[in-house]
Amino acid sequence: MPGFSATRRTATVAKTSPIEFIREVRAETEKVVWPTRKQTIMTGVMVMIMTSILALFFVSIDTVFDAIVHYLLSLA
Repeated sequence: MPGFSATRRTATVAKTSPIEFIREVRAETEKVVWPTRKQTIMTGVMVMIMTSILALFFVSIDTVFDAIVHYLLSLA
């Protein structure tokens, strides 16, 4: 193909030793801020509430569509 350069570019990857990798992992793990027990419980409660609300919503929508389909089929 005209104008196509077939040169290959090789990426250089910095290689670290397993010991250096473990040091870096430990350093990054120390930066993690874990949630408190209260935050974890509150998040769990909120997930349960939202899941229940969505379940009720989808059950009601399904019930409405079911009634519509049954009505339309009764016309035939």
